[in-house]
Amino acid sequence: MTTTRFIFITGGVVSSLGKGLGSAALGALLQARGYSVRLCKLDPYLNVDPGTMSPFQHGEVFVTDDGAETDLDLGHYERFTGVPATQSDNVTTGRIYLNVLNKERKGDYLGATIQVIPHITNEIKDFIREKDGTADFVMCEIGGTVGDIESLPFLEAIRQFGNEVGSARSLFLHVTLLPYIPAAGELKTKPTQHSVKELMSAGIRPKVLLCRADRDIEEDELHKIALFCNIDEKKVIPALDAKSIYDVPVRYHKEGLDTEVLDYFELPNEGDVDLSTWENISKRIHDPEDEVTIGVVGKYTNLADSYKSLNEALTHGGIANNVKVHIKFIEASIFDGHANDIVQELDGVDGILVPGGFGERGSEGKIKAAQFARERKIPYFGICFGLQMAILEAARNLANIDDANSTEFSEGGTHLVGLMTEWVKGNARQERTSDDDLGGTMRLGAFPAKLAEGSKVAEIYGCTEISERHRHRYEVNINYKDQLEEAGFFFSGLSPDGKLPEICERRDHPWFIGVQYHPELKSKPFDPHPLFTSFIKAALDQSRLV
Repeated sequence: MTTTRFIFITGGVVSSLGKGLGSAALGALLQARGYSVRLCKLDPYLNVDPGTMSPFQHGEVFVTDDGAETDLDLGHYERFTGVPATQSDNVTTGRIYLNVLNKERKGDYLGATIQVIPHITNEIKDFIREKDGTADFVMCEIGGTVGDIESLPFLEAIRQFGNEVGSARSLFLHVTLLPYIPAAGELKTKPTQHSVKELMSAGIRPKVLLCRADRDIEEDELHKIALFCNIDEKKVIPALDAKSIYDVPVRYHKEGLDTEVLDYFELPNEGDVDLSTWENISKRIHDPEDEVTIGVVGKYTNLADSYKSLNEALTHGGIANNVKVHIKFIEASIFDGHANDIVQELDGVDGILVPGGFGERGSEGKIKAAQFARERKIPYFGICFGLQMAILEAARNLANIDDANSTEFSEGGTHLVGLMTEWVKGNARQERTSDDDLGGTMRLGAFPAKLAEGSKVAEIYGCTEISERHRHRYEVNINYKDQLEEAGFFFSGLSPDGKLPEICERRDHPWFIGVQYHPELKSKPFDPHPLFTSFIKAALDQSRLV
């Protein structure tokens, strides 16, 4: 059985320091050293999962093959390591308490008084312990910031776990901030000192510090941190801002992060480390041969993290084509009722992408964006909701179904898009109604699809059978297939039983594809998704026509 070593990553001073990115980059470095890795996330919020949380508050929901709605950091983990995340790689305070309360109701605790210690902490440790033996290294990121009241049970749990497995198999890595004070003209180490003190008050002594800063950290400052925080100076690692997140693995390696982690565990760390893949990715990002502009017509454009995987997948498509991808976010609702605005906003873009979303707000704007792309012959990529809006646009303007609508918006009209009531997953039939809870009731996870021979998508994928991740509650009605195909839409991808449309494309257009699933969730910088590679290539061709 594999001897698993556990690395617990905490954060201090402020949120959004990049714990998830640091964890993912360390995972990539350990892989480059020849070790297997697995990454997981403990989230302190009380939601059972992020599935019902607003994208404005929490960013995107990352969906795994097995249908888990998880934190967006799991997307970082996959994009940097290529290791598919699962349901068991993300847990929240809400899920922990729900599990404990369900056990209590069943009588599993034999009448005991249920308390944070030991019952909640034991549940957290069980979540961590089930990864034992699955990889050489398990990296466990604790969400939030040290000092948050919500994080206390998790800190207590990992403290106990570290004692149980011993220091030879557990390492505490703390990510902190050195803010620059312009008036003083220097970086300040005091916040880091206080953060480490706060962590130690919870019984946890970090052995490696990852110090975030926007400029070089002087040797005397690193020495001061090591002295006051009682840490080996070599293990105080500068983590400076990078122009691209894909520069981070090489940057952290040069600063010695992976070397010091292996040194702590007394594992071999000599010899060359092959980081050529990351070096090549960085070169393509910073020295592209050309550039394109993609207009993303969305509903949550005020927070870039709402479309995190999408943004990265577009970047990956640029890497594959050696071009710089400029993303122009456009709020879909500004087009509602203002047809002239769409020309002003979208004129000059090389491709248009309409991503997923929920609710009526901005839907008419997305329909106008699809119409603009169709009429101007601009490459169009519709994802989930973006496919549905392209269908409604064609139905209204080409198929003479003037009242074409979705049951998501209105009970009136002709519903070309409707609530899914049943589908097959594996060997089981899933059923839903409009009265079900919102959380976890969508078509979630990986499902297969069959592509039509000779279709554009079959050419792009290079095969006729695919599996992609889904997250949606509404579906294009297959009963309107003939009318829509007469209007120029070709149903080029269907579920294996032929009942659920997965992909539609226009044959009278250079590149017009809509998919019901979320291909961005499986794209990686070293393995760009073929649809994004093809879309950016089409956008590049479009830019050269102007």
